[in-house]
Amino acid sequence: MFSGPPADPAAPTGPGLPAVAVPASTGDVPCAGEITGGACGPRAGRSWTAPLLLCAAGALALLVALLGPGLVARGTGELRIPGAGLTTVLRTVLFAALALHLGELLAPQLVRPVRGRPRTAVRSWAVYASLAGAAAAAGQIVRLAAVSDLGITETYGTREGGLLLLIANGLVLAAFCAASRRPALALAPLALVIGAEALRAHPEAYSPEFGAALTVVHLTAASLWTGGLLYVLRTMWLWRDSPVAARALLGRYARLAIWLYVALAATGTASTLRRLPLDVVFTSAYGRTLLVKLALMAVVSVLAVAARRRMLRDADPTVAHRLARREQVVLGLVVVVSAILTVVPDPHWISLRP
Repeated sequence: MFSGPPADPAAPTGPGLPAVAVPASTGDVPCAGEITGGACGPRAGRSWTAPLLLCAAGALALLVALLGPGLVARGTGELRIPGAGLTTVLRTVLFAALALHLGELLAPQLVRPVRGRPRTAVRSWAVYASLAGAAAAAGQIVRLAAVSDLGITETYGTREGGLLLLIANGLVLAAFCAASRRPALALAPLALVIGAEALRAHPEAYSPEFGAALTVVHLTAASLWTGGLLYVLRTMWLWRDSPVAARALLGRYARLAIWLYVALAATGTASTLRRLPLDVVFTSAYGRTLLVKLALMAVVSVLAVAARRRMLRDADPTVAHRLARREQVVLGLVVVVSAILTVVPDPHWISLRP
């Protein structure tokens, strides 16, 4: 993957022969660039494909968040939600923060039992993620105050404002825990954040407790899946010179992901049957958004199964890692669409069913 040490410029040459650089004998197999005469090694040239694709995916996610609520509500006759695009962006940041932090608490438990693993670990993003999530929650409080024509302190007294304040404070506390010597203590404030978000997402009069309980399980499983996969992929890239350990780590995550998928499918189905009347599946913003999410989850499922098969078939985890990266990108879009689901109106308002 990487070239050997630089050639010795003082290597002897025969009479009449051009000077040839002789690499030091290290026992390493030369890379393709050394064989073909092309560039080799990280210093020879950097590929901008991955950063460009990452920027494109981020721009696409931002556009979907800003324009998605309006697009799915077009022609439904539902009331327009003020600032729906901005709210979607803020909730996307909040969900991503939960995923990143919970993933960093889960994935190291998968890393430690791997035999022969390198003694290196990826840099933690938990503090920054939680602070970004707290800022997103604070931004939602400001937006709520603006659309409600209330002061900030008066907004704290409302149901949604009080829960958002609890979420913001919980994420700040989680950031402090992540920066301490015992980052696992962040589990308590993160659990509080998930509970508050579940209550905030269910203001309806019909069985809100049951809906909140489903959301707690669903949001937790989704965060562990998305954040755990990101941590595993980052670790596999760090271990790219130890393919056996990288393959073992991906295998351990894949076994856990099966149970997370089951939890997501069960709670998602129950939430859909509870909240979405069948007569407005195609005519409500909620129903249309849910169909998009189901389509994306189908793509995620195909990529996850393909990655698992290649992992079991190949000793080199390169192809499985590539498929898992694509799965991560689609999961990012799922997070955005899930944020839209929390913004669009309750479909019961336009249902003709009693």
